[in-house]
Amino acid sequence: MLDKTKRYLVVGLGLLGGKYALELSKAGFHVDGINRSEGHLQFALDHGYIERGKTHDFEDLVREADHIIFGLYPTALIEWFRTYGPLLKPGCIFTDVSGVKTGLVEPVQALCPAGVEFIASHPMAGRETSSVEHAAEVNFAPANFIITPTGRNTPEAIAWVRELAEVLGFKHICTLTVQEHDRMVGYVSQLCHAIAVSLMCANDNTSLCEYTGDSFRDLTRIARINDKMWAELFLWNRDNLISEIDQFDAALGTLRNALVAGDREKLEELFRLSTQRRAAFDKKLPE
Repeated sequence: MLDKTKRYLVVGLGLLGGKYALELSKAGFHVDGINRSEGHLQFALDHGYIERGKTHDFEDLVREADHIIFGLYPTALIEWFRTYGPLLKPGCIFTDVSGVKTGLVEPVQALCPAGVEFIASHPMAGRETSSVEHAAEVNFAPANFIITPTGRNTPEAIAWVRELAEVLGFKHICTLTVQEHDRMVGYVSQLCHAIAVSLMCANDNTSLCEYTGDSFRDLTRIARINDKMWAELFLWNRDNLISEIDQFDAALGTLRNALVAGDREKLEELFRLSTQRRAAFDKKLPE
């Protein structure tokens, strides 16, 4: 079990960083926070998410941390670590919440001081809302938690992040390589967001709320999107995402060709295939 005498530091008290802080504090851990926004930091302090917090002059919090959770975009994480990483004490093990790992994990691990270890992970539990004020709305239990170790990681660090996920409430925890993670995320997350965004941008649909149905609402729920974060994630994983868009484009083209040809048999074949695959997917969903 995780040692409750250790000090945890959350850098970036956004939606996920805030949820980590909340759950760790509820579980009896000592949690500090660093955040750019004074207002969001004060919210975390006022609501007991963290014991101490700063927006600047936070070097003491960094030096005292036994474990750090980075709730930052990949670019910001690397920049932060270049500046403050040398302050981390030997024995510190830290992780992140980033949705893309290629281009992040290797540079940060290479920058780690002696005795400091970065074990990357990804809680797949985002929402359309953002900021620490909405952190309590996030439910980790049905979400997937993915650990992405490399050859630089020790069994102790991998065990720590797995136990961290359990304390946070995740019921389904798995391990992928960095490359496997980014290919998977390109399909199951980023492509879905690309489709939702494209659907909303394909038509001036300002009056659709007066007569739309559940299918449109369900398909476009994630189109309310954090522009800065998702632009960065898309660009960091562009090769995988472009490949998935091409594959989706080919599948949509097959359906379009069946419509042009008036090919009812082909349409029914596609509908049966999608139904079968969705049924198989439903059976494997974590309860």
